[in-house]
Amino acid sequence: MDYRKLGNSGMYVSAIALGNWATHGETVEQDVATDCVRKALDLGITTFDTADAYAGTKAETMLGEALKDVRREGIEVMTKAFFPTGPGMNDRGLSRKHVMESINGSLRRLQMDYVDVYQAHRYDYETPLAETMGAFADIVRAGKAHYIGVSEWTVEEIRAGAALADEMGIQLVSSQPQYNMLWRVIEAEVVPACEDLGITQVCWSPLAQGVLSGKYGASSIPAGSRFSADDGGLKTEHKFMQPAVIDRVEKLKPIAADLDVPLATLAVAWVLANPNVSAAIVGASRPGQLDETVKAADLILDQATLELIDGALGDIIERDPAKVESFPQRV
Repeated sequence: MDYRKLGNSGMYVSAIALGNWATHGETVEQDVATDCVRKALDLGITTFDTADAYAGTKAETMLGEALKDVRREGIEVMTKAFFPTGPGMNDRGLSRKHVMESINGSLRRLQMDYVDVYQAHRYDYETPLAETMGAFADIVRAGKAHYIGVSEWTVEEIRAGAALADEMGIQLVSSQPQYNMLWRVIEAEVVPACEDLGITQVCWSPLAQGVLSGKYGASSIPAGSRFSADDGGLKTEHKFMQPAVIDRVEKLKPIAADLDVPLATLAVAWVLANPNVSAAIVGASRPGQLDETVKAADLILDQATLELIDGALGDIIERDPAKVESFPQRV
């Protein structure tokens, strides 16, 4: 396993992080979740990412149970607040009320005294940024989090948040965007700004929600998978499920074969090739899935391979920086 600094902090994270969005509490129960976490630890993964809203708060509970006997100093745990955790108007967003209540709820569910990184899951346009950052600063000063991070913030929002964090004497060290071979919207603006600010990326969906594993080939659509339709075909409403995208992903398979690695390993290694990336977050619904994923941490892609990947994907790569996934209103 490769370990990398998180932003300009002194803390290291594992280059492969285990996330539990859409797994713990949704597709797997506690016994399998625990097995996946223990497998991750055996493979050298020390960084775990979750959020209070995942599986209606169950994901945090299950991660906490899986980690409860693990030496706390030997792992890095990241969680988030923003999305609804209850029916009330104040059960969402980044108001001081919700943020302070959310960190306490997360710590109870995780069975921990602190998290290593507490993240704003999205930008809250209904709350003054100074209010949000003040609440985050108080959480850090109370010892409930060591660092703060953001997820899917625009470049302007990241710059403003970093400036306030600096004024308040806390460290904004990470950005958590969607980033993969197909979705590169952070490259033009977010990455250069983060390099200037001492912030690094912890990327979600390095496999484009499974598409870059290659399992959605023209003639191989696993029954019961996320994007399989009842008639055995593909659900094509998702941006990564368009026929043109699937056709281009098929062209990546020979590149992976020449390197003697699965396509999923190549896809995660591509994310880790960006020097501003500290970690790629992967999921697992069974422990064995992690064996191939972790190989990406040791796979170094040369420039020729990177150019082959760009040539195979061509114009289906999304690069528009305006498509950072913000929400104009609370959801």
